[in-house]
Amino acid sequence: MPHARCWLFLIFVFGVFHPAYSAEPRQSPLPEEKARTLMVLHQPVVMLQAKIGYSTPEERVRRIQSALRNLSDEDVRHPVEVKAIRRYNQDCRLFTINGKPFMLLADQDLDEGDDLSLDQATLLVQKRLNSLRLALIQQYSPHYLLLSTLKGIGGLAILILLNRLSFSAWRWTKRYFDSRILQQKGIIPHAWRGLLGNIEARVVGTLLTLLGVALFYIWLSWLFRLFPYTRLWGESLGAYSVNVLEQIGLAIITAMPGLVIVAIIVLITVFILKLLRILLHQVETEKLHLPGIHPETVSATRKLISVAIWLFALSAAYPFLPGANSLAFKGVSVFFGLLLTLGSAGVMNHAMSGLVLIYSRALRRGDMIRIGENEGTVSEIGMLATKILTRESYIVTVPNAVAVSGKITNLSAFRRDAGITITTAVTIGYDTPWRQVHALLELAASQTPGINQSVAPVVRQLNLKDWYVEYELQVALEKGAVMPAVKSVLHAQIQDVFNTFGVQIMSPNFIAQPETPVVVLPEHWHNAPARPADENSSPVNPEIT
Repeated sequence: MPHARCWLFLIFVFGVFHPAYSAEPRQSPLPEEKARTLMVLHQPVVMLQAKIGYSTPEERVRRIQSALRNLSDEDVRHPVEVKAIRRYNQDCRLFTINGKPFMLLADQDLDEGDDLSLDQATLLVQKRLNSLRLALIQQYSPHYLLLSTLKGIGGLAILILLNRLSFSAWRWTKRYFDSRILQQKGIIPHAWRGLLGNIEARVVGTLLTLLGVALFYIWLSWLFRLFPYTRLWGESLGAYSVNVLEQIGLAIITAMPGLVIVAIIVLITVFILKLLRILLHQVETEKLHLPGIHPETVSATRKLISVAIWLFALSAAYPFLPGANSLAFKGVSVFFGLLLTLGSAGVMNHAMSGLVLIYSRALRRGDMIRIGENEGTVSEIGMLATKILTRESYIVTVPNAVAVSGKITNLSAFRRDAGITITTAVTIGYDTPWRQVHALLELAASQTPGINQSVAPVVRQLNLKDWYVEYELQVALEKGAVMPAVKSVLHAQIQDVFNTFGVQIMSPNFIAQPETPVVVLPEHWHNAPARPADENSSPVNPEIT
């Protein structure tokens, strides 16, 4: 087959549809109309509609394509001629080239909407075929190919020059923003630079890279269009890019009403949250009292209500989001829902336990608590865990589920307006008068800084052991006093007071029965610092109320 036939095969058979400049072919054809349209050099020539003999319009188009594939170089150099004939009892026009018939146009091929006679339609089709034939001969001429090659080289030189200018512009931009960073100037705060870096230069570089890719795509499409061998690829690239841009533009225009509604929903949500923040701030500062909401639960209440409002806003805005009804969007939603279901069991357990801690008001930030073996000040009550600052300045993180399931001892909940209450114990032998021990412990408490002296200390006799008595001293600290420090000083004062009056704190233990009973004689009941006036008092001091 001559090389002209190969060209004709590619051009006539594998052409794609473009808008026509005549009335007969459809501007937006349906799939069945495309099959009936004859394409030459990617241009629609005529759409056949009549069934001639047993041949359908689609079969007629395929026969015309087969006839065109068999044309030689010499045939293409002759003009297209038309003969009037009558076939199958209707007027027809036979198209020939170099005496070789290749197409028959019948009167029934015409569309009433075109308002053309058979001769008028024939003349239009003949002009189109001759114009396309001359364009084909010209494009395959050596002069045209040489000129196209020079154009391609010139376009490549311009593309390289534009890329060089783009790279130089990026380097200048990077130097400019680097100097701005050294001067601590710019839109982005200098404190964020360690994380974000030279973000402006990166944004400019990304935009210039995208511009370079777009220029290369345009140049490649234009280069393919210059040569008849690759014109199909070039026009396909151009049509694809145009279709993509059209789809993007159409998607943006179509999504604009929905995006406006989403923006309105977001603005209303933000306005409601601001009003809620103002209202809850009044509750937190105790300027307003709402049933069921306490100042210590305001923070958690604000977070819960904010999450609920945002979820409601998201559910309301979801149908208006672009692509909300697409399968991809639904698949992503199902995927995240599955992840949330599988991975949130333990998290939700801790989160709900945190809500129990907050709304039961079992503890709050700043309280002195004891959870298991951990004792310290509550530094944070989070949704998942509670943090305790111990006396050793350690941060102990207790999961909320563990805190709720165990025992929490709040040492400061009963007297939040005053200091917390602390206790300490000593064991003294039966040979020491209990009145003296009471007086010694009270004296040590009175000499300890950080103890609230307006609250009387309480001394209790907790247990009567086999060889000694267990005494407990309870005192109230001043507001803001640090419990570990005050307790350490109190222990030192107890040792000093007991040593001063010659009373040993060491608990006695016997391995044999003593020769004389270990008792306190009445004349020693009020040994210093005990006073005889305490003789008629109750053996146990009243508790602090």
